[in-house]
Amino acid sequence: MTAPPHAPAHAPTRVLGGPQWRERAAAHRERVSRWTAPHRERRRRGEAHPVLDFLFTYYSLRPAQLERWDPGPGVALRDAAEFADRPGYVDGPGGVVLDPTTLPRLRTTAAFVAGLLTATASRPARLGCFGLHEWAMVYRTDAPRHDAVPLRLGSAGTDAVVESLPVSCTHYDAFRFFTDAARPRNALTPTRETQAALEQPGCLHATMDLYKWAYKLAPGCPSELLADCFELAADVRELDMRASPYDLAAHGYEPVRIEIPAGRAEYARLQAGFAERAAPLRSRLIALCETLTTR
Repeated sequence: MTAPPHAPAHAPTRVLGGPQWRERAAAHRERVSRWTAPHRERRRRGEAHPVLDFLFTYYSLRPAQLERWDPGPGVALRDAAEFADRPGYVDGPGGVVLDPTTLPRLRTTAAFVAGLLTATASRPARLGCFGLHEWAMVYRTDAPRHDAVPLRLGSAGTDAVVESLPVSCTHYDAFRFFTDAARPRNALTPTRETQAALEQPGCLHATMDLYKWAYKLAPGCPSELLADCFELAADVRELDMRASPYDLAAHGYEPVRIEIPAGRAEYARLQAGFAERAAPLRSRLIALCETLTTR
């Protein structure tokens, strides 16, 4: 590997020998293969999955990229010729090390992510949306997004649920998929410009997006943190779709019936649990962003 014209901004705080970091890389690949291997097999068969495909289609990280291991900042790798062609890695005193100063895009992204996640964490979790964003995406339309999956209550029954409950989505990337008829029913009008002002930790999509922010910080994000965020996103996605208007029994998912009080109570309880799980991951990402912007 050719050394850069300047040394890494900080000396590594930890040095991993070849056997050590390769063991961690293998453990990471094995961990995420629980999702990547079935996804590849479904694609080989030409089979769509209304719940799990979202993790690899809406979120843009490819399975091979998810499986790739990065140590994060402050870690030097010995016997690491495999990293010679990876952007951001340079020769340091203890071995190959990530130098964030060689990746201006990474520093800019980290500053944005830190601001968004800090603002989100400053607010209390709102637990009264009951997953109605998915219902609003099919409200009064003949072309639902998952047209291969039936609606549990049919079109008329689905529309009646949206009309009987307050819609209060705070997440722009969910709101932008609302049907034209559903948008005026939302208590807010989220935009990209108001994203940092509106996102709050109870939102399932804000929680799933921790995975997006983790991979947007690549190669600066340790893969263990990336996998933690992905695993949480996968679990949240299941609730997101179980509480949706779709009938997913054929795929093995029992509905959370938010159209009745017991279902709404179940949703809020599970939503609170995910917000609790997300909080330390959000804090770790904020700390990582601070590291990436100060090195």
